[in-house]
Amino acid sequence: MKEISAKEVQQRIENGEMLNLIDVREVDEVQAGHIPGITHIPLGLLEFRTHELDKNKPYIMVCRSGGRSGQATQYLESQGYDATNMTGGMLSWEGQVE
Repeated sequence: MKEISAKEVQQRIENGEMLNLIDVREVDEVQAGHIPGITHIPLGLLEFRTHELDKNKPYIMVCRSGGRSGQATQYLESQGYDATNMTGGMLSWEGQVE
């Protein structure tokens, strides 16, 4: 499974990269604070919403601590998607939040 640190994601965003971030936390968690520009797909709905994703794009999966996003990354990889887990999740995020 591919992994990226929260710091590295933050640096890439600050450098102007357009990243495809998918936040797999629950609605209340995302409303409490999330990285600007995310796509919100709760982990429990991921398998029903993969049709919204493009197999030609890389995705970075985000959750609170890295556990659920790790599950999401493994699932998407098994379905042929290019997915990377943001280790440490939002607990490690020091960048901007909405």
